[in-house]
Amino acid sequence: MNPLFIASFLAVTLILTVVISFYAYHVMKNGNREKIRNRLKAYITASSASPSIDIEDKKLFSEIPLLNRIFLKAPGVRRLTRLLQQANSPYPPGFYVFFSILLMQIGFVTAILFTGNYFIAVISAAVFGVSPFLYILKKKNKRIRKFGNQLPEALDLIARALKAGHAFTSGMKLAASEFEDPLGTEFQETLDQINFGISVQAALKSLGDRIDCQDLKYFVVSVILQRETGGNLATIIENIARLMRERAKLKGKIRTLSAEGRLSAMILLGLPFVIVLALRFSNPKYIDMLFTVPAGRIMVAISLMMMGIGALVIRKIVNFKV
Repeated sequence: MNPLFIASFLAVTLILTVVISFYAYHVMKNGNREKIRNRLKAYITASSASPSIDIEDKKLFSEIPLLNRIFLKAPGVRRLTRLLQQANSPYPPGFYVFFSILLMQIGFVTAILFTGNYFIAVISAAVFGVSPFLYILKKKNKRIRKFGNQLPEALDLIARALKAGHAFTSGMKLAASEFEDPLGTEFQETLDQINFGISVQAALKSLGDRIDCQDLKYFVVSVILQRETGGNLATIIENIARLMRERAKLKGKIRTLSAEGRLSAMILLGLPFVIVLALRFSNPKYIDMLFTVPAGRIMVAISLMMMGIGALVIRKIVNFKV
């Protein structure tokens, strides 16, 4: 093991830790101060003799101007921004990118110090580096599931409001005030867009883009078609809510019946890693040959590839589209 190499990685890790710490402190301390300042500037400009008003939704990828310009041209950052928006994350993409780089450094150095194996170190760095994005993805899926559970009740409320003689936007306002995040927050943002002058169709399409929910897309398409062709909107929304409940019941039955297969998949995929880790601590010389000998590396690569294929097959068996 090269001490200079380890010292270099430790130095880079320390520098990244300091940078991330200052960046996180800046974000948590200032909060939305920069956004508020920009809105005040826009209001002051609009209050003057300027006849044109810019209501375009400008994305802020980082609080640091230089990094923001870099992220504007970087590939994949807009997709990450959409994921953060769906997860309702309070931090910009730059925070997670730097945090991921820091975790990669920590994972690599830690694995080198404890195992001395570069192959394990690279795997450890990859796992540590991808963990923030997996957390965001999990948070996004949890939020969308909660939105899907709230949506049928909200649609019933909108349908009752329409039957009582209220407008469609008034029904959405009732739903936004009655339900908590995520449905109340997203409906309120849609109403804000409508109040700013965006058409109802465009605001509903934006709502469908922000929330990756199939049931919501049915609602958006139905409302847009009804506004173009006519029809009883209250009855349409009631039927959509009933359809959503039936789909939720069917999904619950499928999830219950496929629970055994999913548990078997987790055990079968996790057992090899547990055995390797146990042998690494109990008998290191016995398991190190698997990573130091060329034949052992080939066997590890083939095993990982076969495990990946098996995971895809099991996922295909237990995952049903409803």
